[in-house]
Amino acid sequence: MHTYEDGPDRDHRRPEGVSGDTVEALGALSKALETTERARGHLYGFHQLTGTADFELGEAVTLLRRAGHEEWADKVETEILGRNVIPGHWTFQIVEAYDRTYYESFKRLARAAVDELAEGRDHLYEAELKETRRTAGHPDHTARPETGET
Repeated sequence: MHTYEDGPDRDHRRPEGVSGDTVEALGALSKALETTERARGHLYGFHQLTGTADFELGEAVTLLRRAGHEEWADKVETEILGRNVIPGHWTFQIVEAYDRTYYESFKRLARAAVDELAEGRDHLYEAELKETRRTAGHPDHTARPETGET
């Protein structure tokens, strides 16, 4: 038999004195950071796809030369292969600049807000939302993972 604790664990309970407005604001901040995480993932996708395309261009140059189209192979090789995607930047430099300029600053600020305003407790908004939506006592609606066998 498995036992489950009812209600969120300490790390997901609102600390004393933290208002509902603060929990909601931190939830919105967390959601914005999650969206930024997704944007960063797309940026890495852009980075990887562009790099893959560049290697595919290298193959196209080889095949153009093999087919006897030296002039076209030279054009592709000198005009596009290895080209900057924006002036002075390959995609890895865009990723690095994004991380350094925006992403890392956002993460630090979001962490500091949770630490200062909610005693470092993450996802309070979501934990409270879970409590309003789950069916207490239902085995598939437990508040937290099982604590072991009794």
